[in-house]
Amino acid sequence: MLALQILIDGFAISSLYALGAIGFTLIFGVSGVLNLSHGAIMVVAAVIAWWVAGTFSTGPYLGALAGVVASLACAFFTYQVIVRPIQNSPSIPREEKEIFVLTATLLWGIMLQEAVAYQFTNNPKTVRPLIEGVVMILGVRTPLNEILTAALSWAAIGLLYLLVNRTRTGKTLLAASMNPRGLTLLGVELSSIYVLVWAIYGVLAGIAGVLLGAFLGVSSDNAGTLTASAFSIVVLGGLGSVSGSLMAAYVVGYLETVTAYLISPSIRTVPGLLLLIAVVYVRPQGLLGRR
Repeated sequence: MLALQILIDGFAISSLYALGAIGFTLIFGVSGVLNLSHGAIMVVAAVIAWWVAGTFSTGPYLGALAGVVASLACAFFTYQVIVRPIQNSPSIPREEKEIFVLTATLLWGIMLQEAVAYQFTNNPKTVRPLIEGVVMILGVRTPLNEILTAALSWAAIGLLYLLVNRTRTGKTLLAASMNPRGLTLLGVELSSIYVLVWAIYGVLAGIAGVLLGAFLGVSSDNAGTLTASAFSIVVLGGLGSVSGSLMAAYVVGYLETVTAYLISPSIRTVPGLLLLIAVVYVRPQGLLGRR
């Protein structure tokens, strides 16, 4: 029975991690940015959804929409105010811009985390589930919201797949990830591509944050662990590899679930980080290699 519980819960949390990691990977693949404010943006989405639904009695759906909009706004701000000025700065050597971006997004994430803690305290907050009730799966009581969480996560991933592989805009994104210089020579403005990819990221991170808040609850203190989990996933899967990130999300998600059930929830992220260290030493290119 415990094994089945771990299997069900692990699938839901892994699906959430996959959704968040896809956006994280997409940004790196297209614009070369590792956004270390990722966890804080997810927390903002969850807390805003909780606050709007509770304060204005809007119901869970409008609250969730408000959370996604807040995440989208944070993503735009991160790119336009934090990342883009560094990338375009003539005073920063080209070979040093990546470390400046890493540092800036890390500090921005800490600022977001502290702002949420100041405004809403760092007490855990649970977003109202989008659907109530429970069902029995082979004798295990499973909330319908948990099933919906996995379903919505994969629906969002599926829509992203269709966008990237079945539309002209998506093919432009793929071209930007493979040969941005060649795309520029064709007359495509890269800045518009970057804005689009950050917008997609903001929506995906927002959905993941809201669903996580309804599934497990969040607080400002979770920002660092969420970023660490996402970073572990994209490195384990192979930087820029979407399929690798999907595989790694389930490895990390199930590692965390097993640790939480069998040892302690307080150290659930430790095995994933240890695995990351091992991968860096043994296979630094990740499961499927860097793209």
